[in-house]
Amino acid sequence: MSTINCQLSTIKRLFDSNALWLGMLIGVLAYRWLLPLAPLLPWLIFFMLFFSFCKVNPLDLRLHKWHWIVLTLQITFSLATYGIVNYLTSNPILAQGLMLCFIMPTATAAPIIAGKMGGSIQNLTTFTLLSNFATSLIVPAFFPLINPLSGMTFWSAFGLIISRVSPLLLGPFLLAWAVRVGYNWYQRTQIIPNTQSTPKEFVLPTSLAQIPFYLWVASILILTAVVTETTISTINYQLSTIVWLLIGALFACALQFGLGKLIGYHWPAPSKGRDYQDVLVNPAAAPKTMAGVSSITAGQAFGQKNTSLGVWMAHTYLDPLSSLGAAAYIIWQNIFNSAQLFFAAHKK
Repeated sequence: MSTINCQLSTIKRLFDSNALWLGMLIGVLAYRWLLPLAPLLPWLIFFMLFFSFCKVNPLDLRLHKWHWIVLTLQITFSLATYGIVNYLTSNPILAQGLMLCFIMPTATAAPIIAGKMGGSIQNLTTFTLLSNFATSLIVPAFFPLINPLSGMTFWSAFGLIISRVSPLLLGPFLLAWAVRVGYNWYQRTQIIPNTQSTPKEFVLPTSLAQIPFYLWVASILILTAVVTETTISTINYQLSTIVWLLIGALFACALQFGLGKLIGYHWPAPSKGRDYQDVLVNPAAAPKTMAGVSSITAGQAFGQKNTSLGVWMAHTYLDPLSSLGAAAYIIWQNIFNSAQLFFAAHKK
């Protein structure tokens, strides 16, 4: 029995470390059959975030120095990229596509990947909320200057983005908080008066801890299929622009992941919640130093983008072909995440 368990554990570890690139490959090869599943994406993301947020006590969420540094660079790089590329190339589609690679907020699934590698789920959850809200303010103010044809006022554009982001970000966050509060209240009602018993705090069972990751893999399958269909439908566009978008997205991805890791390492943030050095919730974080945990966390915060929101913003406010920049970023960030998970698994 122990031999079988050992073999199953090895297979699971191999699948976990290779799941993202396998999901992308299957998404490309089977995109015609996966496209009808696209309406499931919001639900996959919702429950993926719900289980992730169940690991976080909202009272432990804190803003730290690296949060503000990463957010400032995210905004600065996006504005500078559009201005420089548009000036040098006079190609608005290329400028808009590369600008999207920086201005897209942190992916709602970023805490899942960070948690798998030993990052701080709570610190990344804090930044994910901050990044998405900041983007909701910046985009309505900046995009109409790029493409006045969108015809939206600041407040109408702000409301549209908030309505797009909030249900998938705040919904699971509030539901997970309600579950935590309800569980803790129930535990307190079970305490017998005049005894030394203490109520049990809510902790996500270990049997459910991996569910967010597998939901994320399923969403990668579908999202890759959607990107493949979009790419094929626009493949007749100017080839040089597509090539430069692929190269630029690769550079943007490497820069943001690498710079984020450096920022996290030099400005580490303490993590006082249950996800740090608690084997019941996030065993990968236990052996790492605070600087190591922050390096992983800030790297994912800066580099892992909400690409589905980026594609939507391009189709809503910009030239729809600029969405190829976000589509290219999807490829590179998932290749990068696959490599990180592979090396993290082989270090154990």
